[in-house]
This record gives sequence, structure tokens and C-alpha cells, in this order.
Amino acid sequence: MKTKEFFGKFCSLYLWGNLFAMVLVVVGLCFGVKYGLELYTHHGEGIKVPKLVRMSCSNARLLLDEQGLVLMVSDSGYNKRLPADCILAQSPAEGITVKEGHVIYVTVNSPSSPKVAIPDIVDNSSYREAEAKLMSLGFKLLPPKRILGERDWVYGILCRGRQVNSGERVSIDTPLTLMIGNGQYGADEDIDYTAPEIVYPEEQLDGSGMDEFEEVDPEEEEEYVGN
Repeated sequence: MKTKEFFGKFCSLYLWGNLFAMVLVVVGLCFGVKYGLELYTHHGEGIKVPKLVRMSCSNARLLLDEQGLVLMVSDSGYNKRLPADCILAQSPAEGITVKEGHVIYVTVNSPSSPKVAIPDIVDNSSYREAEAKLMSLGFKLLPPKRILGERDWVYGILCRGRQVNSGERVSIDTPLTLMIGNGQYGADEDIDYTAPEIVYPEEQLDGSGMDEFEEVDPEEEEEYVGN
């Protein structure tokens, strides 16, 4: 093949037409993929999350269904000022823009107050320590009941007049009463009287426990003294 013929093929309209067609196909594919994905994912479109807090769970579910969103209960809490099944918190928060079909997680109000185990404080801590532990768990305390014992030492816990033990689960809405010492003790605990024990040498005691002695005749005693 001559040099003129070789370079002549590069100037062929057929070759440049094929190259131009290939470029158009590549560019078309790029634009098609870009805009096709945007249409598929609804790019630029969004739904603002409505306010669900303090709304009943059933009403919130209906509202989200109308907007193409999904409601899911993820946790429960307790607020005695709000009705049961009321939404306490939501995620994402109100006003956030999300895509259709997005899941909204909510925390609903429990119909009853939670029960918490009584910590190990009986005969194991002072009044101040027990008070701090119970209040940190959410318990409410009534004025303590004073009993005989070491001052401010915890001897028991009362719940509605009944004594409860460590580990027992009690509602945090039920107030507790701590039984603590008043610093006084009973008469039988004050002083321990013990009679002293007297020990006699064995050689001074006979079998009856009495001292041994020997009867002396007066005449023998006078004779002994005269000598």
C-alpha cells in the first residue's frame, strides 16, 4: 500500500462518519444514564416530614400513608401528662425533606409507668446515699420513718405500707418510705450486764463446793498455845 493511499483512507467520509456516530452514541449513553437515574430516584423531589409529636399513633400513620411515608415504632416512653399511644419523639424531625417511602421512626407513650428494681440499699447505706440512688432511678420519696437504730442508717423500705426487698420491681409512680435509725437503742441493747465469775482454787473446795475445815478440841488448842 502506497503512502498516498494510506493517508487517503483517513480522509474518507465513511471513516469520519463512523467515528462521529460512535461519539454521538457515547454522549447519548452518558446523558441517558444521568437523567434516567434522576427520574428513577426522583432527584430534586422530596416530602417534608410533618409534625407527629403529641399526635396519636393511629392518626400519624394515616397522615404518613397519605404522603407516601412509612411509620415505624422504635421505642416507648412514659409521660403521665399525655395519653397512652401518644407520640413522644420522631426521627427524622419535623420539616426535614425525605424521599417517598422513607421510614419515620417514633417513640410512643406507654399506657403504664415503668417498673424499676429496688437497688441494694437496705442495711447497706446511709439515708443520703439511699435517697440519691432512688431519686436517680426516678422514684419519689416520702418523709422517712424513724425507728430504733443507728442514726440515719437505712433498715428497710416501705411501699404502700408493705416492706419491699432489694431486686423487687416497683412502679416509679409509687412513692417509697425509707426506714432509718433515730440514733437511739432499746433498753435491752444499751448495756450488757454480766455477773463476774469467781473461781476458787481446787485445793480449797471439797466435793460440795464448800471450804474444807478441821474441827479442833479446845483442850488441845490450849495445850498447843501453852507450848
